[in-house]
Amino acid sequence: MSDTELLARRFEEHRGHLKAVAYRMLGSLVEAEDAVQETWLKLGRTETEEIRNLGGWLTTVIGRVCLDLLRSRTARREQLTETGGTFDALDTFVPDPVVGPAARIDPEAEVLQADSVGLALLVVLETLEPAERLAFVLHDMFAVPFDDIARIVDRSPAATRQLASRARRRVKDVAPPAEPDRGRQREVLEAFLAASRAGDLEGLVAVLHPDVVLRVDSGALVRGAAASKVVRGARRVAEQAAMFARFAHATRLVSVNGSLGLATVPDGQPQSVAALTVVDGLITGMYILADPERLTHLGLETLAD
Repeated sequence: MSDTELLARRFEEHRGHLKAVAYRMLGSLVEAEDAVQETWLKLGRTETEEIRNLGGWLTTVIGRVCLDLLRSRTARREQLTETGGTFDALDTFVPDPVVGPAARIDPEAEVLQADSVGLALLVVLETLEPAERLAFVLHDMFAVPFDDIARIVDRSPAATRQLASRARRRVKDVAPPAEPDRGRQREVLEAFLAASRAGDLEGLVAVLHPDVVLRVDSGALVRGAAASKVVRGARRVAEQAAMFARFAHATRLVSVNGSLGLATVPDGQPQSVAALTVVDGLITGMYILADPERLTHLGLETLAD
């Protein structure tokens, strides 16, 4: 076996971990794959004899790659605001979900979903500054020491600790613990589906928290009733759900980032996938990805309850 083949084999041993880091950092499955590939290319340009801890080295490198991507993303958003853009991508953005059959989770999804990283948490992470997100993800989710993270963000370990602390407070304030029991999740989601299929507005309101928030990401090109939006309040969210009752027959339970969610695939054409946060028997958050282009990468048409 050549040195290159041996190095490739060693890299593959870390691929799942690296993709999990990148997914949490970027909220995009495609960008996460690109970040992993960029990390491999950087490894190929490095004198590997000098690397004592390959796993730690790779984690640091992919952290830098993701930080650069996040900073570029932030700059594009600021540019959009400065030019008078009306589409607020941050308000309506829904990260890529990891979707699978409701009855089981495949091995790759298990790696990405470790530690119950739900879409609600990823949405909160989108509101953090890039360096805050890096410090929180690497330290709180992957136990990377602050000394190592400090070298990535070019700050002192104490300042890096503060970055993670601020991020932690934001996450705690905005993303309360959700119902972990899939049986309870199923009861609530099935009640929601039954009310949707029956056109029962009051039934929908009954399973929604009074302060429920609906976030719909339809992409920048979709207009009309299906356009990107943020809707708050049980009745308003129920009215939005009722508008699409005709598609309820094509909606099924699926696994979304380790919890139960909903996928709507009428006539084999993916229309949306939704993550729902359930707390104390009520839906407190709905995160719907309905961007036609991004849906094509999720394999929704092959799923069945």
